[in-house]
Amino acid sequence: MPSLKKPPVTTSTVKWRFPAVHPEGRKYVLVAGAISALALFIGGWFWAWPFIGLTIWVAAFFRDPVRVTPQEPGLIIAPADGLVTMIQQVPLPPELAGPHGLGDGPLTRVSIFMSVFDVHINRTPVTGTVRQVVYISGKFVNADLDKASDENERQHIIVEAPDGTRFGFTQIAGLVARRILAFVKPGDMIVAGQRIGLIRFGSRVDVFLPHGYAPQVILGQRSIAGETVIGRLGNNRPTGVAQ
Repeated sequence: MPSLKKPPVTTSTVKWRFPAVHPEGRKYVLVAGAISALALFIGGWFWAWPFIGLTIWVAAFFRDPVRVTPQEPGLIIAPADGLVTMIQQVPLPPELAGPHGLGDGPLTRVSIFMSVFDVHINRTPVTGTVRQVVYISGKFVNADLDKASDENERQHIIVEAPDGTRFGFTQIAGLVARRILAFVKPGDMIVAGQRIGLIRFGSRVDVFLPHGYAPQVILGQRSIAGETVIGRLGNNRPTGVAQ
């Protein structure tokens, strides 16, 4: 009679901890902390607590959690945390169109709106080589409005996958966002889920799905940067997607 082996006994040592603060945000945390300490020294806790709350919020805004990115071929991963607010066929921005971009026809755009409470580290949706990084100055209207794609400060990035397919996505500033930062430049090799930039204080990221890719999210769904699959090669579409 064959012996029955007992499953190995494992002891978990994983504990929750506050995500690390991205280096770009540490100076802001230090400034807010210094103001809090000064307010505490001068006016006591009554005057200090709003500044302490501000310091905690700043640290939370620049938090940089660890993410586990799906590695299956044919996937487009969410570049931002936030709410999926638009899924629609639109003409390409001039900076992304043309033979050196994504072509000339309309593509499906998935828009993710980031509130001031979301993680603002942006990640690349695909693996490949950065071909273009185009920054455009502009206005700072509400990033949730459709016209923000054409009027707001924004930054377009094109990534070419190993099979030659080109993917485009756009970081868009919002009402209180005043700075778009890129961590990559043309020629860089990047891996899906890698940190590629951030937008300070509330904004939006648009992703343009190449032909043959179907959206895998629905309006009102929340995405997690580096983890949520927002596009897949093939025609399978979830219910609730706007045409």
